Order: sequence, then structure tokens, then C-alpha cells
Amino acid sequence: MPESLDQFFSLALGLIKSITIVDVIDVLLVAYMIYKALQLIVETRAQQFLKGLALLTVLYFVAHWTGMTVVNFIMNNILQIGIIAIIVLFQPEVRRALEQVGRSNISGKLKFLGKGANSDSENIQTYASINEVCRAMENCSKTHTGALVVIERETKLGEISDTGTAVDAVVTSQLLENIFYPKAPLHDGATIISKNRVKSAGCFLPLSQNYEISKELGTRHRAALGISEVSDAVVVVVSEETGAISVAVSGHLNRWLTQEELKSILRSYLIKEYPAKIKPGKAVAHDKEK
Repeated sequence: MPESLDQFFSLALGLIKSITIVDVIDVLLVAYMIYKALQLIVETRAQQFLKGLALLTVLYFVAHWTGMTVVNFIMNNILQIGIIAIIVLFQPEVRRALEQVGRSNISGKLKFLGKGANSDSENIQTYASINEVCRAMENCSKTHTGALVVIERETKLGEISDTGTAVDAVVTSQLLENIFYPKAPLHDGATIISKNRVKSAGCFLPLSQNYEISKELGTRHRAALGISEVSDAVVVVVSEETGAISVAVSGHLNRWLTQEELKSILRSYLIKEYPAKIKPGKAVAHDKEK
């Protein structure tokens, strides 16, 4: 027994001595990629799919070890087409994951090493734009005027803007209220704000495919959730029926917000130097009634 322990410790020590800094970096990179991949699929349809895929994988190994020829043949063919099936069935989730990787903090940190994307003058303009948006949404809420404003961040929304009418104007509450006036030609669509300017109005947005969304939410809210699922945009919605102000971010929705709450949330997402971000609630569970 002591000899076996000595051999074990000798082998372990030899293995440790053979590890280089490159091996450590290699393992850490793989662990980080797995961690980020798990983060990307949390609370998506892919999460349930991967659970099923994991069960099939376990069944495959059990069938292989026990000699179940037919089951092993079926599982082997299913797993071979698994990657193609994931890409085809979960194209929106794959696209969203790649977009999140593309807009990671690395680019932001590189900008910060230079002059930085958020200069003082840009912050002042952003504060002013936020105040104008909040004022317009509050007025729309009081008159039960439906509104849908998409504020672009890192993910560019050029293809969405092209579906509407170009505006290219300074953000003001009067302009936004005129756009969403019920008899205005552009009221029945989304308004895109990019770089503190109203870029376009009357735009069409993709509807959310989340089947857990509350049934009381209409097309306007589903469109807000849809664009927030495929981009990092911050979307503000005013309900025509209830006058409720809501914000959609990353496929989640905060409802029944006051003007001050809306202002705080927009600042937390649009101004990098602002204090900790306010975490949005789920569209199906965070409905604060008044």
C-alpha cells in the first residue's frame, strides 16, 4: 500500500511539473468559453433543447456500454446531425449570441484606452435626449397615446431603420409626441433613436417568439420585446389601452413605470458612468399594478 501511494504521488508530481503556463492559459480559456456559452443560453429556448440533448447523450453512452445495437445506431445518427439542427432550429438564438460576443466589453475597453466613446459632451447630449424622451412618454401616457421608441446602442439597427421613413432630427418631446399623434402618418410604427437623434419613424419590428409572454400584452409590447431579444437596444413602450409606460431590454420587460423610474433606467443603460444598472424583470412576472 505505501508503495502504491508513493507511485501515485510520484506520477502526480511529475504531471504537475510537466504543466506549462500555456497549458494553464489553455484550460482557463476553455473554461471561460464554456461559462460564457452557458450564460448566453440561460432563459432561452436553447436551454431546454440542450437539456434534451444532454439526456440523449447519456442514453447514447448507456446504449454503447450495454451493447444495445439498434438504440446505439439511432442515437449515433441523431447526435451527428445535432449541430446542424441547433443552427437551423435556433438561428435567432445563435445570431443573438454572436452579436453579444461582438459587442463585448473588449471593444468598450479599447475605446476607453483612447479618447473614449462617452465624452462629457456626449453625456450631456444623452442626458438631454433622455429627458425629452421621458417627457414625451409621460405626456403620451396621460393621453393614452400608444408609443414605441427604440434607442440604439452597440447593435446597429440600419435594416430596421430602412423599413420606416428617415427623419434625422434632434430628439425633442414635441417631435416624438407629433410622431405618435393618432392621426399622424407615422404613428403606427417604431421610432428609432441613434446617437441622440431621431433617425427614422414608422419602422417595423420583429415580434417576440417567446410563448411565455403575458396574454394581456399587445402587438406593440411584443414588437418591443422582439427587437430587444435580437439586439441590445433599450425600447420604451406606452400602452394605448392603459397608458402604462414600459421598458424592454434583453427580452425582459418592466411595466407601470413612473417618469422618474423611466429616467433612471434609461440613464443606467445609456450612460456608462451612471451607477449600477437596474435589472429588468420578466415580461410575464413583473407587472406592477396601480
